[in-house]
Amino acid sequence: MSKINVAILAMPGVQLLDVVGPSDVFAEANRQSGTDFYSVAVVGLDEHPIRGTSGVRLLPDRTIDCSPDDFHTLLVAGDPLIQTRPIPERVLAWVKAASEGPERLGSVCSGAFVLGEAGLLNGRRATTHWSQAAEFARRFPDVKLEPNRIFTRDGNIWTSAGVTAGIDLALAIVEKDLGPDIALKVARELVVFLKRPGGQSQFSTHLATQIAQRTPIRSAQEYIADNLAADLSVASVARRAGMSARNFARQFKQEVGITPGDYVESMRLEAGRRLAEETETPMKKIARDLGFNDDVAFRRAFARKYGVSPVAYRRSFGGGMG
Repeated sequence: MSKINVAILAMPGVQLLDVVGPSDVFAEANRQSGTDFYSVAVVGLDEHPIRGTSGVRLLPDRTIDCSPDDFHTLLVAGDPLIQTRPIPERVLAWVKAASEGPERLGSVCSGAFVLGEAGLLNGRRATTHWSQAAEFARRFPDVKLEPNRIFTRDGNIWTSAGVTAGIDLALAIVEKDLGPDIALKVARELVVFLKRPGGQSQFSTHLATQIAQRTPIRSAQEYIADNLAADLSVASVARRAGMSARNFARQFKQEVGITPGDYVESMRLEAGRRLAEETETPMKKIARDLGFNDDVAFRRAFARKYGVSPVAYRRSFGGGMG
């Protein structure tokens, strides 16, 4: 069995879990398989300690002066502020060179911005942290962004969503390299899902929407958020906004990006997801308190959006009873 050398590129401001999450998965895969199959090296811009967002410093094993050909797999760790500052040209040059060396390239969280800036994701499917998806799509229109995915694989390019999704990506890599039995043992030891139910949207708020700029529409959004059990039909909310239903619906979609009906359902389901996760409130009461006709309608809408039933979601992520 040949060894796989993994490089994790980390820059100042890195979110450390983007580095240590995948690293621990690969280390545990070695332990569970009784081998030294994975060798992980943290690569920094220079030999100085890398200060993460938490203030904790990480000592790099290598620098980007090394050849990317030394590695089989290269992952770029994320930085919550990566979209606000330029990516060093040295980094882009090194990552571009890596596209001709390592057999597998990937990113964790916002590390996808580095691959995107290097032009390695054009025409490819990719994902990134939900909060940065809109900016990513604007900046890299040639990338087939899938913002609702935990991770994606397109050929030899692997990308993952926010922070802990780097663990999901690493587990998928282990499953491909060492098989499902080892990957399952790793997941059990780390007390994580081998494959999470649902998509990334179940862990985010207002993923597909934006805050309106015009006061009547923004006020309508605030009213909807505060009165989820009320009559939130287009006609009713439009009257509160002092607009005709037709004009309200048109302006709402223009400002927010989705129809009023879809927005209301999204807000109700997001509230339902939180209640399922954080409380033991019976599902029938949650459905009623959120304005659904009955618990059947709530269950169907929840499964359509999140890929799992409310009860299954509660079992996986909540502390309450179904």
